[in-house]
Amino acid sequence: ATAREFGLINRIVPREYLNQVVSKYAQTIASKSSLVIKTGKEAFYAQAEMALADAYAYTGRVMVENMLARDAEEGIGAFVGKRKPEWKD
Repeated sequence: ATAREFGLINRIVPREYLNQVVSKYAQTIASKSSLVIKTGKEAFYAQAEMALADAYAYTGRVMVENMLARDAEEGIGAFVGKRKPEWKD
């Protein structure tokens, strides 16, 4: 099986466009709430070592905590208001 078949690659671009594409991905990530990115990364690595049922329970709790953060309210408000979010956390 290939890396693409395993889901490790989601896009293939010609070498001459690689920096441009990577920059666009980086800008997209950087535009998100730093709290949400940090929480998501921590949860991903924490649950990776858990049994499946424990991982589901843990990530469910993390998602609830995430939705209680100020940035969740801002993100939803920005989406509904069709405006760029102003992250606070």
